[in-house]
Amino acid sequence: MSSREIVSPFVTSSYSGGGSANECVDVAHTADGGRAVRDSKDRDGGTQFYGAEAWGAFVGAVKGGRFGG
Repeated sequence: MSSREIVSPFVTSSYSGGGSANECVDVAHTADGGRAVRDSKDRDGGTQFYGAEAWGAFVGAVKGGRFGG
């Protein structure tokens, strides 16, 4: 199992950029329970990978309002 093995289709987030269709990211699950993230406007421009713990901390921070949104 590789942390960079993508095991689900990418889906486009509707929460990026305050709802703007021009500032979205695509997110997919990885084999280790983390996430792969890419720019929906430049899907061939590279993918960032986050482990399950880092992704969980990020989601918790977003839900907790720590990004000013």
